[in-house]
Amino acid sequence: MGKFYMNEAILPEYKRWIVKAEDDERSIHVLVQEEAGAPSTVCFLAQQMAEKYLKCCVVFYKIPLRKIHDLIMLETVLKDVVSDIEKIHDALVILNQYYIETRYPVDYPEFTWKEAREAYALAKRVKEVVLNSIEDH
Repeated sequence: MGKFYMNEAILPEYKRWIVKAEDDERSIHVLVQEEAGAPSTVCFLAQQMAEKYLKCCVVFYKIPLRKIHDLIMLETVLKDVVSDIEKIHDALVILNQYYIETRYPVDYPEFTWKEAREAYALAKRVKEVVLNSIEDH
């Protein structure tokens, strides 16, 4: 997993987004490893991890950052600067549903640990594409 920065304030903004995404990843890792807590929490954190990595990319490429949580909208904003963004479209569609479905008590099915592990794997794919894009720039 990623690095922990003691003083985030001195980091460039895009790296502060990475630190926040790494926080989510550390939490996901423990929850999945121990199967502790609720699988829906892992799914939500996976969505949040992906969102923060996408926002990191938005900031890195100096695109105005809007306060949105929709991963597909963020993908659209990044399509001209991240060449591999289309490779994670399906992952973003799946993760996008976890922002609302995991937070409110409505007629959604219970989430399983299998779904939670899959959500984590998808979030790690988003991380890989974003970090490769930044490294290649």
